[in-house]
Amino acid sequence: MLFASLLGILFLIGFTFWLSVLVDCAMKESDRGNTKIVWVLIILFANLPGALVYVLVRRPQRLAESMPPPLKQNRV
Repeated sequence: MLFASLLGILFLIGFTFWLSVLVDCAMKESDRGNTKIVWVLIILFANLPGALVYVLVRRPQRLAESMPPPLKQNRV
């Protein structure tokens, strides 16, 4: 009984993570080229491993691309 409830909790956590990554990709990935479509398909068909690859590889790149360049400070 305990094993089944732990397995259910792990499944729920994994599904929630997978769904949040899928929504993040679908809403915030740029429409430039086919990157959004490719990543959504990877997340859909590879499930949890695809979501992990997206979070570890693509999401940091996307966040770095969206950051504005640092302001230059004038030194006297």
